[in-house]
Amino acid sequence: MAGVVAAGHELTAEAGKDVLSAGGNAFDGAIASLLAACVVEPTLTSLGGGGFLLAHQAESHTDTLFDFFTQTPKVRSAGVEPDFYPVEANFGDSVQEFHVGLASMAVPGVLAGVLAVHKKLGRLPLTVVTEPAIALARKGVSVTDFQGYCYQLLDSILMATPASRQIYAPNGRRLRAGEQLQMTEFADTLEYLAGLGDGKARRAFYEGEIAQQIVQDCAEQGGYLTLADLRDYQVIERAPLKINYRGVQMLTNPPPSAGGALIAFCLELLNQFDLSAIAFGSIEHLTLLSQAMRWTNEARRSHLNRSLFDPEIADKFLSSGLTSKYAEPLKDLMNQGLNRWGSTTHISVMDDEGNAASVTTSNGEGASYVVPGTQIMLNNMLGEEDLNPHGFNSWPLDQRMSSMMAPTMILKEGRPQLVLGSGGSNRIRSAILQVICNALDFGMPMAEAVCAPRIHWEGGVFHLEPGLDTQLIASAVPGTEQLVQWQQANMFFGGVHTVGLMDLGLEGAGDPRRSGAVGAAE
Repeated sequence: MAGVVAAGHELTAEAGKDVLSAGGNAFDGAIASLLAACVVEPTLTSLGGGGFLLAHQAESHTDTLFDFFTQTPKVRSAGVEPDFYPVEANFGDSVQEFHVGLASMAVPGVLAGVLAVHKKLGRLPLTVVTEPAIALARKGVSVTDFQGYCYQLLDSILMATPASRQIYAPNGRRLRAGEQLQMTEFADTLEYLAGLGDGKARRAFYEGEIAQQIVQDCAEQGGYLTLADLRDYQVIERAPLKINYRGVQMLTNPPPSAGGALIAFCLELLNQFDLSAIAFGSIEHLTLLSQAMRWTNEARRSHLNRSLFDPEIADKFLSSGLTSKYAEPLKDLMNQGLNRWGSTTHISVMDDEGNAASVTTSNGEGASYVVPGTQIMLNNMLGEEDLNPHGFNSWPLDQRMSSMMAPTMILKEGRPQLVLGSGGSNRIRSAILQVICNALDFGMPMAEAVCAPRIHWEGGVFHLEPGLDTQLIASAVPGTEQLVQWQQANMFFGGVHTVGLMDLGLEGAGDPRRSGAVGAAE
């Protein structure tokens, strides 16, 4: 089948392309790419992590958000002293602290999500869809410059346990760019699971030998996960959050995740202004964009954070009364004439039948714990400061965690026009927002919309990529306490890997900030 895949690594995109060429649909391609990413982008995603897949089925015109993000444990007692400790990543200009260990692990959802999507939407056998990832893991892959940089940043995590060192330092020294990463145990594990089929593979991972090993290690070494946590985990199918923007429909990740609602709210603010009347990169454009981000953050604090599990929160948050309230200071202003980590990766896929998949996954930074015999590192979501607003070890019991991940689609007359998403922690929403605006408001071709310089405004700090007029901005944008001028485009500003239906057919654009690549099947 013809189609296009955009992803964070050439081999991730190629895996999806090969499965499309073998007759798979967009959902088969997305699953193949995601599994390949677990091998070639292992610091960004894992079967031990969580994520979301937004699916558009062409034949039935059905849109579904598969939520397979991580879940908090049912109990907050580790039995022994919790294995939970801080580590640091040195970015040169700054140092960022993370928390890892077995007590940082939430219930993983990626494998359950893969199996649920494949069972409901896939076309090819699971053994065929997993072939590219198994081959890459068994043969080995060359570490790219970007992944080598990721290994360096997360050195204290990757080198913390013997099982992790077996993967990332097989000869006693951490792998560098150009060297071979090989994951034969992961290949064997994935091959075994694929051979079982969807239902039995799920039971093997969440109730069988793998689950039993995780539970035993948690009980003995200070983790929270129990067999009940793993056995009872469920993939949740949600109706996507939908808004209309500039005459098209946007679909994105609904609450209890926050990222999609924040993108929608910011677009609702921008929808009240005619951006076609101003120039991209002008002081008017950047002021409006930064202040829309500012007031979206304020609305989040006041109206969203504590109500994410209210079943009506999306309608309340995006109501015209609330968005109008926050648009007023923007209108007043315009009438006056005015290296952080984000361990997430994204894959966008469209096929020539009109099916589309937008999938974003993350392993956090990884907990350092690797399930013995599998080379699967589990997540550290309970140690992610952004995901634990009430403080570490204060999470609500047995609850789906919130996320900034926001797989997104733009539909025109019911057909996907753009499929996109991003990695980048808190910058996910601003990255996706800007690519949408670049394409719809400024009419940029897809590659230009993805590569154009970005901003991020949060907490009084205004980050700008090169190519924007910082002299004008420095004194003109209200509420800015600190201006950060980046010297080059950076992964801090996300990685918006995008595919779309353009004038000449299906196209893709990988974001160079995160080594983006495109694979096209004809």
